[in-house]
This record gives sequence, structure tokens and C-alpha cells, in this order.
Amino acid sequence: MTRKLPPRRLLAVAAALALIGGQADASSGQSPATSDASGTADLACPLGSFHCAPRPLNYAMCRPNALLEFYDPSLMRDSSLRDTSPTQVQARHVDSSNQSVYHLSGDVRLERADQLLRADRIDYNNGSTDYDANGNVRYQDAGQLLAASHMRGNTEASHGVANDVRYQMLDARGNGTASQGQMLDAQHTRYSQATYSTCDVGHHVWEFRARSITIDKVNGVGVARNATMRVGKVPFLYLPYFSFPIDDRRKSGFLYPTIGHSGRSGYEISTPYYLNLAPNYDATLDPRYYSSRGAMLGGEFRYLVPGSTGQLNAQYVPRDHGESDGLADTRGDSRYLVQFSDRTQLWKGWQFVSSYNHASDASYLYDFGDSLSHSAIYTLSSNAALVGSGKWWDASVGGTIYQNVNPFITDRGLPYRQLPYARFSMDVPLSRWLELGLDSEAVAFRKTGYVEGQREDLYPYLAADFGSSAWFVRPKVAWRYTAYQLDGDYRDYGYAGLLGSGVGTPFTDKSPSRSLPVVSLDSGLVFDRAASLFGNSYTQTLEPRLYYLYVPYRNQDNLPLFNTNAMTFDYWQLFSPNRFSGADRQMDANNLTAALTTRLLDEGGVERLSASLGQIHYFSPQRVQLARGQNSVVPPTDWTRSDYVAQLDIRLNDRWRLASSYQWSPNSRLTDMGMLELQRRIGTDGIFNFSYRYRRGLLEQYNASVVYPVSERWRLVGAWTYSVKDRQSIDALAGVEYDSCCVSLRLVGRSYVNQAYYGFGPIATAGRLDRRDNAVMFEVVFKGLGSTGGQIDPLLRRDILGYQ
Repeated sequence: MTRKLPPRRLLAVAAALALIGGQADASSGQSPATSDASGTADLACPLGSFHCAPRPLNYAMCRPNALLEFYDPSLMRDSSLRDTSPTQVQARHVDSSNQSVYHLSGDVRLERADQLLRADRIDYNNGSTDYDANGNVRYQDAGQLLAASHMRGNTEASHGVANDVRYQMLDARGNGTASQGQMLDAQHTRYSQATYSTCDVGHHVWEFRARSITIDKVNGVGVARNATMRVGKVPFLYLPYFSFPIDDRRKSGFLYPTIGHSGRSGYEISTPYYLNLAPNYDATLDPRYYSSRGAMLGGEFRYLVPGSTGQLNAQYVPRDHGESDGLADTRGDSRYLVQFSDRTQLWKGWQFVSSYNHASDASYLYDFGDSLSHSAIYTLSSNAALVGSGKWWDASVGGTIYQNVNPFITDRGLPYRQLPYARFSMDVPLSRWLELGLDSEAVAFRKTGYVEGQREDLYPYLAADFGSSAWFVRPKVAWRYTAYQLDGDYRDYGYAGLLGSGVGTPFTDKSPSRSLPVVSLDSGLVFDRAASLFGNSYTQTLEPRLYYLYVPYRNQDNLPLFNTNAMTFDYWQLFSPNRFSGADRQMDANNLTAALTTRLLDEGGVERLSASLGQIHYFSPQRVQLARGQNSVVPPTDWTRSDYVAQLDIRLNDRWRLASSYQWSPNSRLTDMGMLELQRRIGTDGIFNFSYRYRRGLLEQYNASVVYPVSERWRLVGAWTYSVKDRQSIDALAGVEYDSCCVSLRLVGRSYVNQAYYGFGPIATAGRLDRRDNAVMFEVVFKGLGSTGGQIDPLLRRDILGYQ
């Protein structure tokens, strides 16, 4: 028998009886999370990507049908139709003799939109909206399943009580039981003797058990009392009082602890506590203990106020009793680190940007830095600037200072402080093919023990762009003017600092300057044709390119080197107007670059192969050079040709990638640079990388890394870097990952050379040439709750290209 009842809230009470509480909007009609068995193939990071997003929690290993037995997949999932849908009632027997109370019995089924309530017997008072359901009570909506032996309540008052509750959430992972569930009102529920887990129904690897759990939807907070977390049947964490968020709102409380070990600081334990101070600012206190160094108090404060956002981080060690390997002895000292950043909007187009980073000593990051997850940091910079921008211009005025945090060298290795600096650039289109631009800066350079002064650099230019998809011609005319005002004692210094007795200075003028034109013409053609390879159709291009550059010679030996170095020569340097960074040197040039590129594009437009070859032809000697010693420069070179530069990138399918670069010098007849990278996708969630890097006189290294899926649940991870020049492994990492329906584990160990002197200066003592450090980290993730640490994932994504 079927009847239509008024669209009362008969079914609304059961919707809040899930442990987390709240109804889900399932209007999207997506399948339940509990039955999600999708793999990760569609989420694989593209080969060659430097940064891959973390993998989402994977529940594919959960049983695909691990749902409570009464789940009805045919029920609609659009909860927005509840208020306008009638309630369909089915029962073998209906007694409504008193006109207000309905007695339903025999396979009772009440359905409205996405809500379905079934029971052996249901009594419903249409006047008072009281109801009483007995015998095999089962409830389903878009967000959850719920079963109880008895359920009674009132829909108008949003009050109800259910006994012997089993529940399962459909819009998120989660299931459990409760001896009783009470809906106090529409926004508050209470559960007695409750459990919660994201594991399969009936197969809980872990679960929370609590004497009582109260859900407050108004404040987005749940409170558990006398809660115990169990792994298997073994309790390992007891919390007499535990509050947790039930939605995306922030909540004060302890975060998951971190446990680790490193050779520098010993065992480490961190127990951070989060403080939700206000909607627009919060803080985290992070007390730590290092077995080899003592206690530390760390903290973080974040704020977001109208027009301004910022963050303050601080760490303080009252007394360090660990060993000191650097130039300074820090044993027994109090030590600290302060980091602050702020961005404040001042008015339209202008903002104030600042950052302050300072450590108590140069060894701080070496001793207390996160040796597992982060690369070595040698310099801390602090900056404050007024920054503005418009449609065709950018400007900034500020200052930058530096602190040395390399414990094995002195401050001589620091860059010049820029106090202050002012920069302005513009790019104004005069027509569809012509633009007028300017790059300019004025900087005061400061560095103790070195020549100091001010530098102004102006670089106006006029550039045109003619062409189509088949050709281009891009002429550019620029003028570069650079002027200096050196401080009064400039004659006491050379290129490398203070001069010794009897050594002459290269700086002969207090106000030197340089002025010259920079003229270039860039041109190219693009030919294409249909091609076939291995049975596949492609479009092949042939792209010849010529780049001419003319810059007359100006003697620049009397100009200081504030922030200028020779840039690494590569393929893009073939088309650069200057081989020096900074403004202290502008190379002379009468050069013609010839280059040729060919590509293979598949039918979808994806580039599957790219090969390039190029070389610079010099029509005059290369006279502008960098310093060599205090008062001399490198002799000019008279090469007629540069290195041959070749690049190759092959990606014939989505599982293999090969990239290589090669530079061979016809002048020395030696290889200057070589690089080979090979990447192979293993299954859907594995990757193998191999690379070789060589640069003559500087480095020769092999690197291999892998994520190898042993099975659906187990993955091995590893990375290894070997230096041929140093004849040793400089970084080695190995680990194992385990994944299951509701728990994932990771154990990673790392052995590496943790000496910051590499390539930066002399070491303190010869005996420290090969001092190594070791770190071990264990991480467990109870899916749906969080993890005990978040340090392993950044490390693996940094050291293993393509890791997810």
C-alpha cells in the first residue's frame, strides 16, 4: 500500500545521527566515497615535471562493496529536493483510524528525495510530529547510512534518540557504532559508547572509542570524553578530553607530533599546539626536545588584516649543550632564529613588502635545520621595499641585507648589501609591432672590507616584432649607460677587497661611467610537413634561426664588481645580449648565432621530440672579461666560434622521457658540458630516474632515484648521488612505503654530506673534509585523521623527480 503524506521532517532526525554529524549536499550525484576504487593513473604527474602535487588519500584498496548491507544504490542523491518533494510511504499494513496517528507495519518504507527510512514498525503522529520506529530500523541519505534497533523523536523539535546505532558516511570515509545517539536539537547531537574509523566496515585496523561524543554544528566543534585510540585491539593513546573540528573551520588544539633523528641533534620530538585566536589571526606553539642539544621553543603567528597579511616564525634554544663544528663555538650559548614576512597594500598599485630573517649565529641552520627535508641554506636575506606596478610599468624602492649561515666560512662570501635601491622598468606598445621600453636602477652597495659606492644603470630600448606563424624578424636597438660614485677611500681596495702594501688599485676614477649601444636582430623561419614514425602520424617542423648582436668595446677594468658574475653558458645564451649578470660588465660583441631546431608534434599538438643545435660565430675578439686577482683581469679571448650547443628532448609516449644537452668546444677540443636524463614511468604510481651531469673542472655526478611499486600495498623509494670528482656518495636515501585502506606508513633514512663549505670557501680544518650526517624519519597516516609528521613528503618530491 502506498500513500502520500505532507512533506514533514519525518526523515530529518536521522540525518544528524552520523558521528561527525551534518547532511551532505550530494546534488552532484557522484558515487559514494566508500566505494571509490579508482586508481591513480589519471592523476600521474607528467614526465619531466619539477613539482608534482601530493597524491590524495587513496581508498582504492578498501573493499569496493564495504557498505552496510542495506545500501540502496538506486536512491537519488540530490538533497536540494527535500523541501519540495512529497514523502512516499509503503507498508504492508497501515492503520490511520484516529485521523492523526499512523500505525505502519510490515516492511515499512518512507522515501523523500534522497532520504529513505525503513523499519518493521513505525508510529507517526501527524499533529505532534512524534514518531517511534521499531525493529530493524535503517536510514539512508546522500551523505550516510544508519541502522538502529529503535528510533523515536519529534521532527518539529528536531529531537530524537536512536539505540544500538551503526553508521557509515557516504560523502566521506568513516563508520562506527554507538550504544545510543541523541539529537538534542537541529545543531547538537550526543553519542554514548561511540566508535569511529575510516577502515572497512567490520575490519577496523584502527578506531577511536569514546564514552561520549558531542557534536556542535554551530561552532563546528566535536568533543570526545574518555577517548581511546586503538590499533587492532591494543589501546595506545588515551585522551580524557579531546576536541576536534567537524568542518573546515579552525580549532585550537594539539597537532600531530613529529618524531625523528639526525646525527647533528640526536632524537627529536615535537608536540605543536595550535591556537585559533581569531578568524583573521592564529598562532602555533611548538615545544621541541633534542636529545643531543636540549630544549627548544618554537612558534608561528599568522595574521590577515584589511590590506595586510604576514607571518612571524621564531625559535629559541635557552642553552645548547651540543657539539659545535663551525668556526664559532656555540656550546652553552642561547640560540635563536627569527623569520618575519609582511605584504601591506598601501594604495592602488602600490604595496609595502618586507621580510626579516636572522639567526643567532652562522651554525644555527646547520645544527637545527630540518636535515631530512630541506636543502642546505647558506645565506639569509632580509628586505624591505615599496613596490608599485601599472599597465606598462613596474617600480620598487627598498633595501636588502644578508647574513652568513655557512658555519665554515667568514662573511667575506656574502653578497653586497643594497642600501638602498630603486628600480623602474616600462614596456609601452607604440603600435601593433613596435614597443618602447626602459630598464633602470640606482643602488648603493655596502660591504665591509670591499670597495663601496653607488651605481646607476639606464637601459632604454626600442623593439619591433614582424612576422607570422611561418617567420619572424625582431630588431632591437638599445643604449646602456652606467655611472658610479665610489666612496672616498676607493683607492685602498682591489677587486677582491682591501689591498696589501705596495699593490696598485684598478680603480682610477671616483666617478667612472660606461656608455654604449646594444643592437640585435633576431630572425627565423618555420617549415612543417607531415611525417610518419613507428606507424604514427606527426607534424615535423624545421626552424632555422639567425641572431646578430653588435655591442662596441668599452674598457671597463676600472669599474667595480658589485653584483656581476659570468652566467653559465647554455643554449639560451646563444641569443642573450650579455653573458654577465648584473650591470657591472656589458660584453662587447660582433656575433652571429646560427641555430636549427626540429620538432615532432603528434595529432593532438603534443611535442614528442625536440632537437636543437647552435653556435655563435665571433667576428671580433672578446675583450671584456672579469677580474683575476686584486688588480688584473682575465686576458681577452680571440675565439672565432663558441661551443657547439646541442639539446635533445624525446617523449614518444607518456611512459618514457629522455633529455640531453651537450657542449663541445672547438677551441679547446674538449667537452665543456654534458647532461643526460632518463625517466621511466613504472605502472601507475612508480617512477625511475637516471641522470648524468658533467661540467669541465667543476663537477661530474651520477644520480639515480626510484619509486618502485612492489605490490598494491608496498612501494620502495630511493635516491643516490655520486660525485666522481670527490670519489664518494654525497647523498643517499632509502625508504619503504606501505599503504592500505585506512593506514599508510613511511620509513625513510638519509645519509649525506652536510658540510656547507662545498664550493663556497675553505673549510675550518682539513679533518672535516668528509663529515657526514644521518637522519631517520618514521611517519604514520591514519587516513581521515592526519599524520604524525609532514617532513617525508617534501623530501621525496624534491629528490625523486616525478614522485607523488
